[in-house]
Amino acid sequence: MVSLSRAGRIGKRMRELLSEMLLFRVTDPRLSGIFVTDVNVDRELSVASIFVSALEGVEREREVLAGLKHASSFLRSELAREMDLRTFPRLRFVWDPTPER
Repeated sequence: MVSLSRAGRIGKRMRELLSEMLLFRVTDPRLSGIFVTDVNVDRELSVASIFVSALEGVEREREVLAGLKHASSFLRSELAREMDLRTFPRLRFVWDPTPER
């Protein structure tokens, strides 16, 4: 188990890398115009909850989550290559309605 501060640092780094990947490396049109609002990594480093939203709002929720599910193995392997962790957490994508409010 890692400390909460280390899990927070890992989550912050994952957020930065994912935002960059979604802008420059992912070519799926379903994932255009989305952004990562937060990343929470549990203390066991087994699951990373990634909160995402889109510019158009909740109308694109299903489309975006389906695209992220399809790209999750690619995103996980790219993140694992960039970050030096013994085991890499499983990615779980969650829609974040907060920016719409």
